[in-house]
Amino acid sequence: MERLSHSRAVLFCYGTLQFDAVLKALLGRIPERAEASAAGYRAAALEGRVYPGLVARAVGGSAPGVVLLDLSNEEWRILDGFEDKRYELREVALSNGQTGWAYVWPGGDVRSDDWDAAEFEERYLEEYAARCARIGPRLAAGLPKGE
Repeated sequence: MERLSHSRAVLFCYGTLQFDAVLKALLGRIPERAEASAAGYRAAALEGRVYPGLVARAVGGSAPGVVLLDLSNEEWRILDGFEDKRYELREVALSNGQTGWAYVWPGGDVRSDDWDAAEFEERYLEEYAARCARIGPRLAAGLPKGE
């Protein structure tokens, strides 16, 4: 895949991939991770979607999240197949002074409010994780997610 043409170190996750149930459904395990944030970005709510998009923040602040530290090449491929093709995989500066890779939303459908992880967990996580469990095997087999 073109987005994964170079070796990746860590993946910064600011949305649904922060949740154990989603990672377990897609990868069959929960990777090692650490808390982090991406300076100059926010996890924006997106129109008509339950997941967020990482977008540049106009003034200060940072997007909270986690970095996945021990992804295999196969797991990178699965997660890349899972992510909306509109996302751009970019290197971002992290709060720990290092950089990580993140799926950045290129624009469009961005709401003015930030994505609410607690609301997602309460209202959508169970159904979302079940969807991930259905498409995870397809992605692992190298097939498109099919939804």
